[in-house]
Amino acid sequence: MSKLLIKGGRPLCGEVEIKAAKNAVLPILAATLLTEDRCEILNVPRITDVTNMMRIMRGLGSRVALEGEVLSVDNRDATGCSVPTDLAKELRSSFFLLGPMLAKTKRAAVAYPGGCDIGVRPIDIHLKGLCEMGVAIEESHGIIYCDGTRLHGADLVLDFPSVGATENLMMAAVLAKGKTRITGAAKEPEIVDLQDFLVSMGAKVAGAGGDRIEIEGVTKLHGSVYTPIPDRIVAGTLLIAAAACGGDVTVSRVCPDHLDALLFKLNKSSCVPRVNGDKITLKCDSRPRHFDRLETQPYPGFPTDLQSQMMVMMCVSEGTSMIVENIFETRYRIVRELTKMGARITVRDRTAVIRGVRSLEGASVVAGDLRGGAALVIAGLGAEGYTTVDDVCHIERGYDRIESTFALLGGEIERIG
Repeated sequence: MSKLLIKGGRPLCGEVEIKAAKNAVLPILAATLLTEDRCEILNVPRITDVTNMMRIMRGLGSRVALEGEVLSVDNRDATGCSVPTDLAKELRSSFFLLGPMLAKTKRAAVAYPGGCDIGVRPIDIHLKGLCEMGVAIEESHGIIYCDGTRLHGADLVLDFPSVGATENLMMAAVLAKGKTRITGAAKEPEIVDLQDFLVSMGAKVAGAGGDRIEIEGVTKLHGSVYTPIPDRIVAGTLLIAAAACGGDVTVSRVCPDHLDALLFKLNKSSCVPRVNGDKITLKCDSRPRHFDRLETQPYPGFPTDLQSQMMVMMCVSEGTSMIVENIFETRYRIVRELTKMGARITVRDRTAVIRGVRSLEGASVVAGDLRGGAALVIAGLGAEGYTTVDDVCHIERGYDRIESTFALLGGEIERIG
């Protein structure tokens, strides 16, 4: 099992071009099942979540290949309707295939999805919506069996703005007979991106980014060549790293509007970001100022996927900060690892109080999840001495060779083992 070895204490300087967002690529890849024509997805990162989704789709009969940064998909022979349990447990996004499989083959069998252990992420919102669209659902021994022979449009109201449920129901609806309205939909940029991809294939979808999405079912979709939006979480991770470690970092090929909540918070620190077109630069040559309170919320609120990284920044900020985690109840697993590095953090229920220290100290730590792992890399880059980060496999799910990215910015980091 490989580890990352980091020698901390050096500022980060340079520019990184951001690749397509993991959370956009995965549902778009699932959506290619809706057509038998060839599709190409551009600027795709080499991360294990993409690799695992490709493995699952090959099991369904898809011809999928990633050459350079171009992901090509041919689904002419994709007639499978079952996702193996072992692969589903590796990838929560495997559940995105439920909607497209029902729309295409009218049947689907999917195991309960896996992914990072960051708390309860119920799929009942997905299943409730599909039931209202006429899908018959049975559960047995951890497998969800769906019969979509009576799939039709419906008026759906989501109990919570779930990103996955919104995307799944959108994909199920595009080939369903009649009109579907999804009220209470998630508003994330990745939802808009999926809509744009579906429209590029000939689907009739409108309203993404707002509270209500409307889909008029069509009988057939065609292929598309598409570039997904850049990864706002990777971009945010690098900007926060510059604030926590010091330096002058630019992220390019980004959508600054997608990072409004983060930029608002960073503007309150001593590290003020500058936006120039599709580039954001953050220069920081002093300790950041503390935040009185940071709460995670569904988009356009502050993203839970950047909370762990911001916690690291708060650990070395002046003063005392507070985080309230409203999305996932076990996001604070990173606290134990940061404490090994000298962080002063107190957690009660969903609230963490962080008392800033001048510097963290290198230690041996373990990545427990994707974003927490990236945060520990930031902590190691800013700490005194050496840090090793174990269980790098979690980080590889969403960051394309994170050690190469930070080395490009001047960080002393290498993979060992």
